[in-house]
Amino acid sequence: MPLAFRALDVGPWVDSRLADSFAGAWPSYRSWFLREGIEARPSYAESRGAIAWHMPELLGTFDALCAAVGGGDLEARFLSHWCPPPVATACSLATWTRDAHLLVRSYDYPPLLCDTTVLASSWTGTRVLAMADCLWGAVDGINAHGVAVAIAFGGRSVVGAGFGIGLVVRYLLEVARTVDDAVAILARMPVSMSYNVALTDSGGGSAVVEVAPDLPALVTGRSTAANRQSHGLAEPVTEWPEHAWRSGTVAREVALAGVVSDPRATAYDVVSTFLAAPVQRDPALHEWGTVWTSVYDCDAGTLDLLWPDETWSLGLWDVTGVRVRRTQSALRAA
Repeated sequence: MPLAFRALDVGPWVDSRLADSFAGAWPSYRSWFLREGIEARPSYAESRGAIAWHMPELLGTFDALCAAVGGGDLEARFLSHWCPPPVATACSLATWTRDAHLLVRSYDYPPLLCDTTVLASSWTGTRVLAMADCLWGAVDGINAHGVAVAIAFGGRSVVGAGFGIGLVVRYLLEVARTVDDAVAILARMPVSMSYNVALTDSGGGSAVVEVAPDLPALVTGRSTAANRQSHGLAEPVTEWPEHAWRSGTVAREVALAGVVSDPRATAYDVVSTFLAAPVQRDPALHEWGTVWTSVYDCDAGTLDLLWPDETWSLGLWDVTGVRVRRTQSALRAA
């Protein structure tokens, strides 16, 4: 585990630990947020209004977070996740419901730009365990209703008026009780860039949904995705050739599609595929290397964070978890 990962349980509160985390990261956040100039970012009123209109359940938490970090105008605009600067990542996704109800994803990104925080909370009355993004957003997570969510960049350069995907994932985890709930929310939610969103629930529901700032949300009918979108076609298409080449998305798509279509495959096989090339990408060799792999068990309410030689197993109600060093690819695939 090359980076220092930590778990933070804040329960229903916005407390000083979050403010301390923000203070430590704010210089980097601020530099990224202003890279196109302050005039490119929406006003505080517009940003807060977007949350009030599209995610009213989160407005109280947003206001509390803004107050906790000092109540500054720029900080509040950043925390709204409304119309953030564009950013490209990689990542791979798979939903699995054959012998377990799992969501598996690899997070491929420059390691030093990751929050590396597992955040447990119950801000809106629903217990949520998620990998944090920009303090209170999430790149993947699970809630107490058994719904797991994860995202992968969609491989398109189009940018529009909408939320950064991290707050969309947070909202899904706070309010969705089933995959169908989450799909309905994605159909109405404006997003700033294109993403593939994977969903699994404890009732056996699963979906991969393509979202984009310029196109309606689309349920693909597939159970895997990397960094391209299909727009209703039988297979994903390349719209940004440079990104597709740099991220190796086609090879990852082929590997994941192959394992989930194998009638003999088990959950173990799916997880193992994520820990091997081409899905597993060495951060020392790739701009977007695999920083971690998440395995969410929707029945047990657990998260296993995996690295090639280590597992950190956590639960919705136990964020201390258990860390195990592996000398072989011995995985817990429930």
